[in-house]
Amino acid sequence: MTCCSLEEKVYTKAGAANFRLFLPAMASFVLLITALAFDSGWLPKPAFFEGWLRLAWYVAAYLPVGFPVLKEGVAAMGKGEFFTEFMLMGIATLGAFAIGEYPEGVAVMLFYAVGEIFQTLAVRRAKGNIKALLDQRPDEVTILENNSFRIVKAENAAPGSIVQLKPGEKLALDGKLLSDAASFNTAALTGESKPDSKVKGEAVLAGMINLNTVAQVLVTTAYKDSKLSKILELVQNATAQKAPTELFIRKFAKVYTPVVVLLAALICIVPYFIAEPYVFREWLYRALIFLVISCPCALVISIPLGYFGGIGAASRNGILFKGSNFLDIMAGVKNVVMDKTGTLTEGVFKVQDVAFSLVSTRKKCCIGSTPRKQQHHPVASAISEYAGPVDGAIVLTA
Repeated sequence: MTCCSLEEKVYTKAGAANFRLFLPAMASFVLLITALAFDSGWLPKPAFFEGWLRLAWYVAAYLPVGFPVLKEGVAAMGKGEFFTEFMLMGIATLGAFAIGEYPEGVAVMLFYAVGEIFQTLAVRRAKGNIKALLDQRPDEVTILENNSFRIVKAENAAPGSIVQLKPGEKLALDGKLLSDAASFNTAALTGESKPDSKVKGEAVLAGMINLNTVAQVLVTTAYKDSKLSKILELVQNATAQKAPTELFIRKFAKVYTPVVVLLAALICIVPYFIAEPYVFREWLYRALIFLVISCPCALVISIPLGYFGGIGAASRNGILFKGSNFLDIMAGVKNVVMDKTGTLTEGVFKVQDVAFSLVSTRKKCCIGSTPRKQQHHPVASAISEYAGPVDGAIVLTA
């Protein structure tokens, strides 16, 4: 029996969560298709599928997708937002039920709900891309307790705990360095690949990678309150900083939606005075159709979703945006100026060649003068890597 990797387990868990999102829509679809088959004669019509029982069947098909939308509409009304896409969809579909157009009421809400699900999936994927880029902290840490080391979950390491960090390990929590000195790669936090040397008592942050010595860190902040957690939260909520297009659409929707409701009401009422004969059911049906096709959800949802998807796609390629407005700014950029280290290069030193001046042919060159394990400076580490493991100096004479 083989054990699944952590990545496979994460994907399996995410797939199951995504599948659960579609369950209400799937149930509604099956009930709707079955009812349509009974009504059209595709399937033998049961004796009970009449009157109130037929209505109950369509209500059962409507509730899985309609109830969450109606709930959102009521919640928005409680906040003083009466003219929302939730309210428009609720009026249109409940109105369809009121005039006996049960299949259309269910179908309209089903299509809307499926669109909402795809929006949710897009947002989840974008947030997942952002988290995968930023939050690569280890799930477990090694803490010193009663003169012995114990491995615990990172979120269970309380402030005051002492964490041991081996070379190459990433720090999971914010803290204070207890060792005399250590060097860290801070690229996950600053984007700068240059190693940052710390001395005893200085602050170290979650996301830093210990480079070459065993270090001990006193935890000062809970896992969920670390600086990296705050950065992750800010970037995931980057859409709070709206782009001009989004701000315009919001203002437009606040005017557009009440106008649509008013026009729908006029479509239903005005013909009473000018049409002969006036059939209320017919004109209400036309007003509801107008309400559905005029719903601004395509604008109100798709444009912010497009920006959020852009932020997520950028994060998947290692680029972080602090807000939707910066996407618009980048669209107008013509020239880019950047620093070399960490952007064009990785900041990792390596000895390419050793050359001597022809003038000083007798000059000695010291390549390594200390054991490899004690090298802290990145340049010294590169020289030691080139020379190989030694316990003394390597001296070359021209």
